[in-house]
This record gives sequence, C-alpha cells and structure tokens, in this order.
Amino acid sequence: MKSPQAFRTISEVSSEINIPAHVLRFWETKFPNINPLKRSGNRRYYRPEDVKNIIKIKTLLYDNGYTVKGVQKLLKENDNKNNEKNIIKEKLSSILKDIDNIIKKL
Repeated sequence: MKSPQAFRTISEVSSEINIPAHVLRFWETKFPNINPLKRSGNRRYYRPEDVKNIIKIKTLLYDNGYTVKGVQKLLKENDNKNNEKNIIKEKLSSILKDIDNIIKKL
C-alpha cells in the first residue's frame, strides 16, 4: 500500500477510484485542476491533490448529477471565491500591520 502522499500512475488512480483511464485522460482536458506530472513516454503521475480533485469531480458528475460544463462552472466559481478570500486576507493583514505600527508609535 502506498503512502497517501505518494504519486500514483493513471492505472493506480483508475483502479482505486473505479474510473477508466480514458475518462481520466478526458477529464484532464476539461478540468485544469487535474494536472498530473508527465515523465518519459508521457507516463502520468498524479499528485495527491490531483486524486482529491478527481474524487470531487467524480462525485459531482456521478453522484450529484452535474454535467461537465456544470462542474467546470462550479469549480471556476469556487476559485473566484478563494481568490476573493485571499485578497480580503491580504488587506486585513495590511490593516493589522498598520495598526501595530500606530500602537508602537504611541
């Protein structure tokens, strides 16, 4: 049994998640967040993050009834929300630094 942090080949991911390899290759073209490393001979190695994304996509498509376009839209919206959250965090961090500087001057 491989470590959870180990990279996996397409056949390993395919058998673990019960998705055919050709479907995984198709999803790579449709979902930019599935981006395995490619080594010699175009051999794919999926990172743990890729496997998590594949499981999420499989759940949305097969269990929740989304279409490929629907999942793409949902993932894009989530990325936009995460970007907005990061911008807010950066602004709050800057404000806190300003407040600390003001306190130090007092």
